[in-house]
Amino acid sequence: MSTALIRAEARLLVPALAFIALVVAAVASLGTPLITSVATTFHVSLDSAQWTLTIALLSGAVATPVLGRLGAGPHRRATVLATLAVVVGGSVLTVLPLPLPLPFAWLLVGRAAQGVGLGLTALMMGVARDHLPEERSAATIALLSVVSIIGAGVGYPLAALLAEFGGLRAAYGLGLLVTAIAFVTAWRSMPAAPEGRSAHVNVAGALALAGGLLLVLFLAGERNLWSRHLAVAVTLGVAAVLLLCVWTVSELRTKTPLVDVRAVRHPAVAGANLAMFVGGSGMYLLLTLITRYAQTPHGAGYGFGLTTFVAGLILIPFSVLGFVAGKITPRVRTRIDGPLLLAGSAAVVGGGFVLFATARSNLAELLAAMGVLGFGVGSFSAAMPGVILSVTPRSETSSAMSFNYVVRSVGYSVGSAIGGLVLAAGTATGRLFPNDDAYTSAALVGVAAMAVTTMASLALALVLARRRSPETNPITAAVGVPDLGRSNRPGS
Repeated sequence: MSTALIRAEARLLVPALAFIALVVAAVASLGTPLITSVATTFHVSLDSAQWTLTIALLSGAVATPVLGRLGAGPHRRATVLATLAVVVGGSVLTVLPLPLPLPFAWLLVGRAAQGVGLGLTALMMGVARDHLPEERSAATIALLSVVSIIGAGVGYPLAALLAEFGGLRAAYGLGLLVTAIAFVTAWRSMPAAPEGRSAHVNVAGALALAGGLLLVLFLAGERNLWSRHLAVAVTLGVAAVLLLCVWTVSELRTKTPLVDVRAVRHPAVAGANLAMFVGGSGMYLLLTLITRYAQTPHGAGYGFGLTTFVAGLILIPFSVLGFVAGKITPRVRTRIDGPLLLAGSAAVVGGGFVLFATARSNLAELLAAMGVLGFGVGSFSAAMPGVILSVTPRSETSSAMSFNYVVRSVGYSVGSAIGGLVLAAGTATGRLFPNDDAYTSAALVGVAAMAVTTMASLALALVLARRRSPETNPITAAVGVPDLGRSNRPGS
């Protein structure tokens, strides 16, 4: 194949991969601005309506490692198309006026099906690494990581606008439209995987991981369970730990693990996932704090009483500056190691927390904090894949990034739960809204989380500097991380 033809195909493939990653992220986030509308339309409590968001995150976390393994094999194209078909089917369920007596249950089923699409981002990264020229693959993978983050900022205001003027079904109709377009895009542009790869799935390990993740994310989302039924929560927590231990043992024994657990022992992989977990908790915490604060009515003594749509517009600086950071970071990585970029990005997010804690008296300050958060998150997300993939064999790209995305999902859920607990603790008896000081306390928790993330990333940079090899492969040279992944088992 000629060089000109390869470049032409690459130009067409990159927008397709980015569009699919953007769509699945935006559709999964549709639950956030629609919780109140769901509660009023289906006559359920706000806690029940919250599950339209939680269940999408749950299904995405469970599906991601399985899709990552299937996507690493010869049937990647079929896996992508089948997953998008499930997402489209789920979108149909969210739009149709389904029969009584359980219309809300059908909506939850649809949202769960939409959440499965979150596992496709890691597969898009595998496609980029396999089918793009080496000088473009690293930048494209960084872009996909950023797009998967800013998708929430894109979907939130659009869904809120449609819900405000066209009702709940119109907002979910947007999800059906874009997922159908994403399916057609994948059908026309998705190449087949390289030959000679295995797609065997460790079923026992997949079931154990699914059960463990379901319990972990359920416990993180159900904050009332810890205060009202502590014994039940502890029992479920123990069960989650046991299931994850069973999964680990199963992964170590099988020849085709969902995730190469041995690779987690490598400093780059372990450090990156630790930073992703703690950093993800903090990033999602600040995002929820700002949007909730903006919608708090003036009667609470603070807040701006914004409508859902106007509050969604606050995410525009987050998305724009996140995208800008994602475009800049690949160039910076040629001069600065990935772990140092993670540390700097975490410090930027920490600065956003400080800004929110000390200055939130007007909307301009909230927009500034959201912009700082977006820039930090965009840079952090763009730098993360390079750290992991520098020690990951090309054939394991989807699997390795899938595990990182599972860690991110758990971190997001933990961050959301921590924010809820802190704000609940700052809510006086008989009051609907927390005290203003509770937001400051939650912001200080976020500062601590980002400080831990920064220190962990700096420690990782120090460890990798000591292990640096004088030779680097092309991917490593592009991301600015030493090549420590010449074997198929980096931890060995």
